[in-house]
Formats: sequence, structure tokens, C-alpha cells
Amino acid sequence: MKTFKLIITVLIIVGWTSCKKGNSIVSDAPSSPFPSAEFIKGADVSWITEMETAGRKFYSGSGLLQDGLIILKNAGINTVRLRVWVNPTGGWNNAADVLAKALRAKQLGMRIMIDFHYSDTWADPGNQTKPAAWSGQNIDALQVSVSKHTTDIMTMLKENSVLPEWVQVGNETNDGMLWPEGKASLNMGNFAKLVNAGYNAVKAVSPYTKVMVHVSNGNDNALFRWLFDGLRMNGAKWDVIGMSLYPDPTNWSLQNAKCLINMNDMAERYDKDIMVAEVGMSWDSAVECKNFLADLIAKTKSVTGNKGLGVLYWEPEAYNNWQGYTKGALDNSGRPTVALEAFH
Repeated sequence: MKTFKLIITVLIIVGWTSCKKGNSIVSDAPSSPFPSAEFIKGADVSWITEMETAGRKFYSGSGLLQDGLIILKNAGINTVRLRVWVNPTGGWNNAADVLAKALRAKQLGMRIMIDFHYSDTWADPGNQTKPAAWSGQNIDALQVSVSKHTTDIMTMLKENSVLPEWVQVGNETNDGMLWPEGKASLNMGNFAKLVNAGYNAVKAVSPYTKVMVHVSNGNDNALFRWLFDGLRMNGAKWDVIGMSLYPDPTNWSLQNAKCLINMNDMAERYDKDIMVAEVGMSWDSAVECKNFLADLIAKTKSVTGNKGLGVLYWEPEAYNNWQGYTKGALDNSGRPTVALEAFH
């Protein structure tokens, strides 16, 4: 009788353990390669290799010549964002350039975000030009091209052990991308198809990478509701809502307040994480910029449901009117301004 009871007990234990595994109480599934939940304090640094090749130097606050990425890391930046162009003139922001920057960031222990423009040049609210190689394609062919380009870049990064934690499918897609076929105001369904082509390609290579749809004017709640309602109604998939915010030194407080209202609404309305993927202010308004950033970081951390992921500065390393851009966070001698102190 005792032997029989022992056998029954063993069978019960074995059966219960198997049940636990079958019901995911104990899981053999691989864990995410991105375990960090640290708040993102980031910077788009896509210009850095081009600036270095042109002879631009970077200096610490004490005047020490340093790698620009190290200067940013020492300022509290833990994440880099890198734009990708399909076949750019000059090669900057192509696959090889992106990989070189991603490897440098990884060596410094920084996290990585990839920003697909799906263009040979700048994509933004007023420009969503198809790559030359895709110029004659219809919506079906464009989905294939988006998928292949996304897969190629993601695979290259994976093979070099620099998988991004976040990927944007399109840049500042206020009215869609890959115009005219993917222009949201003309055909929201087509835009949703393109978003899904990118989303599915990212997930096929890296299931744990979060996919973002990025829109500028983070203070404009009506714009965000129109676009994301349209995407949702057309079956689009995304994990993160990204936004840009470029206020003036005189109106940043009001714009931050409007942005927080929008962030909270997006988090509640769509149950998605929120990221301020681009910010900037004139380099010679550094004190105001520091105050703006500190306030926006605090507001993003306060987003409902703990869904505010982080804030990223756009090209803080740009200085002395580099390519006409004046909203970096270095002074004209290449040293960091007090604006970057907000990231400490």
C-alpha cells in the first residue's frame, strides 16, 4: 500500500509540473534580449560620421578632444537613433554607414533605435519621396520593397549582434509615406499596408524589437487622433507612438503641456507606449533648452500607465551651423552646452 501511494504521489507531481509548463507557468521560451527598462535618454547622431569625415572635432566641457559619442554618453545619453536611407547620394546613412555607427554605440554600451525613412533622402511631413529604385512601383510592389529593405537592414544588424530595441517604420509620417501611393489623406488603407509591411519584416527578424509609427508636432492631438484612428481602422500594427517636438525658447512650457495631454491621450486611447523621438532648440538658448528638456523628461515619465519610454534629442552633436542646422546642443567651438545637463 505504501509503495502504491508513493507511485501515485510521484505521478501527481510529474503531471502537475508538466501542466505548469503547458500553461506557461514554467516556460522554455527564450527571454527578450532587451531586458533593460531604463528610461531612454537618447540622441539621433546620424550625422556624426559625416561630420568627422569633414574634419569636425568634438570637445568635452573642459576642452579635451574626445569621440562625440563618448561626450554624449558622459552627458547621460544611453540610446542612439540612426536614420536609414535606401540609396543616398554620397553614401551617408546607407547600410554600411548605419552599421558602423551602431557598432560604435554598442561598444559604448548604448541602446539602439533604427529610423527607416524609406527614401533616398529626407522624409518628413512635407517630403515623402520614394527611392529612385522604387519610383514606378504600385502599392503591391511597394509593400514588397519595404519588406525587403527592412529585412535586409535588420538581418545585417542581427548578423553583427547589434539588434535595435526600437524601429521606426517611416519618419514623421504625418500624412503617410511613399507618396503618392502611401499618402494617408488620399488612401489611409495603403499607408496601413506599408506600415504592416515594415512591422512584419521587423518582427520576422527580431520578434522583441518594438515598432514605432512616428509623427511630428507632438502638441497636436487632433493630428495624432486622425492618423492613428485611421491606421487602427485599417488594421495597422504598431507598438510605440513616436512624436517630435521643437518649441521656441518662449513657448516651450505651453507646448510641453499640450504634448503631455497628447501623450496621455495616445497611451489611453490605443494602449501603446509613447516616445518623444525628436526634440531640439536653438543652441544659443541653452538655458531655456535645458529647462525645456528637464520638464519634458519629467512629463514623459509621468505618462499614464508608465507608458512614457523616453526623450531623444535630434543631432545634438551638430554645431557651428552644420548643414544649416542650428538646434544642436554644442556651442560653436564643439563643446557641450548646459542643455545636455537635463539628461544627467
